[in-house]
Amino acid sequence: MSKTVIITGASSGFGKAMAEKFAAGGWNLILTARRKEKLEDVVANIQKQYGVKVLSLVFDIQNRADVFKYLGNLPTEWQAVDVLVNNAGLALGRDAFQDANLDDWETMIDTNVKGLLYASKAVLPYLTKQEGHIINIGSTAGKEVYKDGNVYCATKHAVDAITKAQRIDLLPLHIKVTSIHPGAVDTDFSLVRFKGDAAKAAAVYAGYTPLSAGDIADTAWYVANLPKHVCINDLVITCTAQGNSTTIHKD
Repeated sequence: MSKTVIITGASSGFGKAMAEKFAAGGWNLILTARRKEKLEDVVANIQKQYGVKVLSLVFDIQNRADVFKYLGNLPTEWQAVDVLVNNAGLALGRDAFQDANLDDWETMIDTNVKGLLYASKAVLPYLTKQEGHIINIGSTAGKEVYKDGNVYCATKHAVDAITKAQRIDLLPLHIKVTSIHPGAVDTDFSLVRFKGDAAKAAAVYAGYTPLSAGDIADTAWYVANLPKHVCINDLVITCTAQGNSTTIHKD
């Protein structure tokens, strides 16, 4: 019988790559995103290529009411959820604390922290019945703070802490909890962070070979398909050129 995974932020980047990876493995998908057209394109391509069942849900993970409306009230045939991937997240701005934009701070907190909490809480009843698995996408920024990273780093440190707390609290429910912390990955992450400045975004990945979204999808697939008694708790993944969140060797 096919398993089912929920992936938030599935219209691009890690989420899109993970959707394709799990679909290739025969899993059915519940995909969420804010951008309706982009999500529809992802769904159409997956259904055409892999023939799995896909339920797409368009809402903003920042909106508590919508998260519980959609994820907390899944159609009966979609309630056997095996894995939740809390992928939706973003960085906005790369400014010193004293210069940072308060709206950027609030968007990052509402998406990266509160959105993850809302989705986890909404889906928990389904995961409990399945003795399922939560995979939280963190960052190396959740392991070390770097200059001008302030609140983005804080949100990813929060993801790290929440993951550890979930793992402890959900042990009696036999729910696995994993955090994956990627380093530099060539997606539209930096383009979003620099608010469309393509030159600044490209410079982030110049002079070395960063990870790809597919690398993170492969990692999520691996941890989701281990034997029932095995859980990868905490995994940091970087490209070979990256030593930690602040050190990258560029040729």
